[in-house]
Amino acid sequence: MVICNKCGKTLKEEKGIVMEDYLHVKKEWGYFSKNDGKVWEFNICEECMHILEQELVIPIEKRDKTELL
Repeated sequence: MVICNKCGKTLKEEKGIVMEDYLHVKKEWGYFSKNDGKVWEFNICEECMHILEQELVIPIEKRDKTELL
């Protein structure tokens, strides 16, 4: 089960396969950070990602993928 950490939505699944796209983040904090030795992991649904994108000061770098399988 995948749940968006921002809005709490449970993403649709069929037969154990997540049918909606989402961003998965896993960050292992490094030396000298305030979170040294900690691992953060979370999911953001596509809808919340678009909301988050609008809040960023520097735009996300985007490019088209030329080979789609």
